[in-house]
Amino acid sequence: MTKNTKPKTSRRTAPKDLREEVIRYSQAQGAATFNYKQVSYALGINGASGQRSVALMLAELAFDGDLIEVAPGKYKSPQRNNVVEGVFVRRSNGRNSVITDPDSESILVAERNSMHALNGDRVRVIVAARRRGVEPEAQVIEIIEEKDQTFIGTLHVDRHIAFLETDSKFLANDIMIPRSKLRGGSQGDKAIVRITSWPEDDKNPRGEVVDILGRTGENTTEMHAILAEFGLPYRYPENVNAAAEKIEAGITDEEVARRTDMRDVVTFTIDPRDAKDFDDALSIRRLADGKYEIGVHIADVTHYVQPDTILDREAQKRATSVYLVDRVVPMLPEHLSNGICSLRPDEDKLTFSCVFVMDDNANVISHNICRTVIRSNRRFTYEEAQEIIETGTGDYSEEILTLNRLAQTLRKNRYDNGSVEFDREEVRFDIDETGHPVSVFFKVSKEANKLIEEFMLLANKTVATAIGKPDNKKKPKAFVYRIHDMPDPGKLADLSKIARTFGYKVRDNGSSREVNRSINRMLADVKGRGEENFLSTLAIRSMAKAIYSTTNVGHYGLAFDYYTHFTSPIRRYPDMMVHRLLERYLAGGRSVNQPKLEEQCKHSSEMEQLAANAERASIKYKQVEFMGDHMGEVYDGVISGVTEWGLYVELNENLCEGLVPVRDLADDYYDFDEKNYCLIGRRHGSRYRLGDNVKVKVARANLERKQLDFLLIDDKGHGPEGEDDLGKTVTVNQALRQGKRNNSRQKTRTRSRRK
Repeated sequence: MTKNTKPKTSRRTAPKDLREEVIRYSQAQGAATFNYKQVSYALGINGASGQRSVALMLAELAFDGDLIEVAPGKYKSPQRNNVVEGVFVRRSNGRNSVITDPDSESILVAERNSMHALNGDRVRVIVAARRRGVEPEAQVIEIIEEKDQTFIGTLHVDRHIAFLETDSKFLANDIMIPRSKLRGGSQGDKAIVRITSWPEDDKNPRGEVVDILGRTGENTTEMHAILAEFGLPYRYPENVNAAAEKIEAGITDEEVARRTDMRDVVTFTIDPRDAKDFDDALSIRRLADGKYEIGVHIADVTHYVQPDTILDREAQKRATSVYLVDRVVPMLPEHLSNGICSLRPDEDKLTFSCVFVMDDNANVISHNICRTVIRSNRRFTYEEAQEIIETGTGDYSEEILTLNRLAQTLRKNRYDNGSVEFDREEVRFDIDETGHPVSVFFKVSKEANKLIEEFMLLANKTVATAIGKPDNKKKPKAFVYRIHDMPDPGKLADLSKIARTFGYKVRDNGSSREVNRSINRMLADVKGRGEENFLSTLAIRSMAKAIYSTTNVGHYGLAFDYYTHFTSPIRRYPDMMVHRLLERYLAGGRSVNQPKLEEQCKHSSEMEQLAANAERASIKYKQVEFMGDHMGEVYDGVISGVTEWGLYVELNENLCEGLVPVRDLADDYYDFDEKNYCLIGRRHGSRYRLGDNVKVKVARANLERKQLDFLLIDDKGHGPEGEDDLGKTVTVNQALRQGKRNNSRQKTRTRSRRK
């Protein structure tokens, strides 16, 4: 790494000299990344004009292949030999590439040079010599490690030939299948097929059927196909179910004596109306000194699921329950998740609890983390609890109103401390008996939802702090944290810059509390304004993803120094890990092996992401299925995404999202402005930006690819030159080109407890 010296004066550098200096600087950085400010500082250039020249030179060097732009405005020097290894990326559109090991550069690989490598294979490639302004290419010379490949699609079977037509974005070719390898599959079946070989001279790979999911188009078949697409299980092994059935509740007098007995305290659950796995309950009672004892009681799953048993291994592998649009695929068998562990009313249940003593201002005076036994007095749906909050009457109204008042104070304090506030709204479908969506509705988070959320956040924070910040000032023991890193600096800077053009100030530096408060101020000020959708979308996209880790960096979005997941062990394996660690450490046990714990955290984070992807895919499938009944209809929408291949538009009426392909924007040739999230026409300057209000017509609905296509139309409902034919190109009304902005609120489809 070169040592930077502070520039004393501004200076001008000739373009040729500047190019050479920047190249020398980049080569001295090894694999480190840098931006124009760092380069300018190192070269002693501190004037605005000079720094602009440096920025342009970096872009030019990246265009020529002398630098790699790893992120917008962020560069590194290529670290490559002619022969390198990497991971092959196959695409059904033919844009294959290899991600090289030395510098994670993506290099194009033509199909003729691919050796039929499949997505995810480790390969060795020769990188062709660079040519100015030409995209670099590579040729596969060896497949080092083949990744086991399975694909999902529809079987086509006749007397002479059988093949799978895949639904995959990673393979354009049909897979040929010997009739002896069909496993009973027939014409029109949805199947999972494994590739067994791909001879070099053959156009198509060969494979064998792994499983038959059912008839293509049937609801259960398609939901199972989505799970299989992401490598998620779609049925329980019989031996796992059998092991679960043998478990009994076992709430004996001896077990109760080992716990804090709270069965005489008013306790209830508040959950969605269709929920069956009640994994958390709240209790409340007034103490003699006027303070409140509030218990957050969590199903004691690890009492029943012991380490290294067949049940535990299956739960660890799954890591999470999967919530598809029409069903839940539970992490634990239903005998446990909906039965023994579920905190059903009027049944004694074993729980792991955080019991707080709080004053009237929601200050926590003390807390106790302990194992308990409870008996829920009432099961509330969110709607029932909300009615009590709004009317002040109903079962246990005094208790619910008190908890809601305390929760409101907790929430206000959290936002005052810098927690980011995003509105959330979930899209849901009314589905008929065949699984076909007949209408769309939205689930809005109200006070009853937020009541539960605040006390779950408090319990998670308290548990993490108790282990991560021990009172005796000893070194913290290995633990599972739910961490949320700082926002991407580049995206935060972009948000700050764009917000400024609308008159809002968002800080892109300073403490997390200061930055988050500025974002919250913007989100509050922007409500109801034309730019709301645009700016709130950018704010969400600037945030990092929350993950599990043994290395605590705090939770940026919540503004918590310590945070974990303790409150949902029925549906999340990390919560089970936390329960076991708590039991061990509260008993004075030694710290567990941190590297092994980190591996489990990484697996849980990966499975959580897969489950979220599957959930989105199931929603997308139902959206396409629903909109297929509305072909040719016109809707108002908002541009929810901008890419080089087109505009994603979310409909205001039902939140269904579709693509306006750039090929259908035939009135101009459009360039993608990544930094400003817009497409800009070269000739007329037409501009389509994230958040713009548009009118679209439903053009195509492809269920196999979960793809919905729209056409932009003018305010009068016309297509090109007044025509209405869907198959023709579109001339967009000038008013649309000016980018009218949507007044609707930004909607994100995250579950209220998936923090």
